[in-house]
Amino acid sequence: MKIGVVVHGPYIVDSGYAKKILNLLQDYGDVKARLGGTMGRTAVYDAGLEDKIDISQKLFPSESIEKFVHNCDVIFLINYGKSSVTGHAFGFKVWSRCENVPPLIQIERPGEVDGSVIAWDSSLSEFANQIAERLCLKVVDAEEIKNELVKSEVTQTRRKVAGVSPNENIFVNGLVIGKSTSCDVTLVAEDGIITEIIGGALKKHGVEKLGRVDLTKVVIKTGLLRRSKVTPRVAEKPKTGDKFNVAFLNHAAEDIYKLKDADIVVTVGDDTTLVAGDILYRFGVPIIGITDGDIDKVVEKGFKNSKSLIIELESGHDDIIGQKIFRELFNEEEIIETENIESFKNEILQIINNNTTCFKIKEN
Repeated sequence: MKIGVVVHGPYIVDSGYAKKILNLLQDYGDVKARLGGTMGRTAVYDAGLEDKIDISQKLFPSESIEKFVHNCDVIFLINYGKSSVTGHAFGFKVWSRCENVPPLIQIERPGEVDGSVIAWDSSLSEFANQIAERLCLKVVDAEEIKNELVKSEVTQTRRKVAGVSPNENIFVNGLVIGKSTSCDVTLVAEDGIITEIIGGALKKHGVEKLGRVDLTKVVIKTGLLRRSKVTPRVAEKPKTGDKFNVAFLNHAAEDIYKLKDADIVVTVGDDTTLVAGDILYRFGVPIIGITDGDIDKVVEKGFKNSKSLIIELESGHDDIIGQKIFRELFNEEEIIETENIESFKNEILQIINNNTTCFKIKEN
């Protein structure tokens, strides 16, 4: 059996347990050890173990584990934390940071009454039991540690929404994340992700677009972004130069006004397309809207330039196609130049044709 050992921290060395564990593991196979972290380097040197524990590289514990993954049958992480709680949390974080799923066993605080052995890979439970018995340590279930840490690390934030009526859109930072069903609405976030609307219905897709936020600081609005029925003021757009500026917009909460000098704007998402089209109409800027028909009424009446093109895809496909357009046509740049807008539209339609046959084109 090939065994890798990652030694973390000075105290597991200073206590003499690093040497003891390395000697014990030699009964089971070929053992190679290296330091994980930087604080234990001097301790290894002072103990005269530099020939047994590789201290030549400055690596995080997870990086040291990764170096063993493809060359070892089992990897041991040996640590002597200040308490079993901190030690177990350390082991879980190291294990979860590894890119590959390592066959990992942790030996934690071996000289203490709460010392333990944890098999982070459940297939190693029997081997972990053998090691625990020889070191007179208890075995702790990895799943119990994970569940406890997940519970303790989740922080819940609540924020009451004032002045809301039933059946109104709820905007967070300009994105619709749900709809009210009562006059008493509270948003609930866990670790920055909105997970529930008390007194309302959550719009999952909107929450996914919003991502992680500080619920105490976000801008929340309800109802329509603009309730008034208006006659929009439309500015003349002069043409300058031989090339056209094309912008990409994937988020209705962005400053759409900064795109008023573009010649055309590609918008992704129904709400983004509606809001952007309405604003850019005032500046004579047409849009190419990539939508999927999942629209929330965010303005009383949305306007758009007569040269606009709206493409409606199957539900859930607007983001997928939008990202392909952003990568393949925009090269992940927010603004590009084209010599011919009609040719650019055809390139977009070609990308859509290559990925789906179910779409509708809506032109003014």
